[in-house]
Amino acid sequence: MAQPSSNYSFQSFVQFFADNFVVVVLVALFFVGGFVSGSLWTENKMLRGGGSAKPAGQPTAAAPTEPGADGPTADQMAQLEPVTDDDFIRGNENAKIVLVEFSDFECPFCQRFHPTMEQVMEEYGDQVAWVYRHFPLSFHPNAQAAAEASECVAAQGGDDAFWTFTDTIFAKNEELGGSLTTAAITESAEATGVNMATFQECLDSGEMAGNVDADFSNGGTAGVQGTPGTFIVVDGEVKEIIPGALPFAQVQPMIEQYL
Repeated sequence: MAQPSSNYSFQSFVQFFADNFVVVVLVALFFVGGFVSGSLWTENKMLRGGGSAKPAGQPTAAAPTEPGADGPTADQMAQLEPVTDDDFIRGNENAKIVLVEFSDFECPFCQRFHPTMEQVMEEYGDQVAWVYRHFPLSFHPNAQAAAEASECVAAQGGDDAFWTFTDTIFAKNEELGGSLTTAAITESAEATGVNMATFQECLDSGEMAGNVDADFSNGGTAGVQGTPGTFIVVDGEVKEIIPGALPFAQVQPMIEQYL
């Protein structure tokens, strides 16, 4: 016996699509827009302090133990490697308060926090020291190369060259809207006055990757979840972390309590 025709036949579907084309397109655009907005929101959240993605090719940091809701636990912070002569130190090496910043040269929030740290150094002078350590996030494509480049610069020019590179590359990151280029990395190295042939050989060899990886690994173990993450160390004891790119007005009382 012949089957009755269905109201949901292919022909009916085509007719429905034709009759409601504008509605279908608007619905599709709504879902695509929602997906893109959600992706951007996720990255922004990671940047502000929830991002724990490791750079490609780097060792995974040890899993945190009972992470606190508002930051690393005391046990995690105790895993922070002590400051040594191998660190990049700005200011008085014997200062009572040392700010150990884990940062990413391509991170727009790190770039925003850089002037805050410069203001801290200007305000407190020899009372405070600033230590920079690497924490390049995997979703910043040139962050790892920039970190290795800073190490190559320092291998020739020491701390002064490193900090000149740091100031320059953050300025360029701001100009580029938080998206570094290889040209910006090269120009930042040139600003330090190092031999560029030697610099390029160092960078191309990848010999500084281990230094960057070691910083990243220890940062993860110590509870860094995003960049910037800055530990306040007082007389060698880790006290707390400055979470993210806080303005000077919020950082100041955190420092004042330990003076």
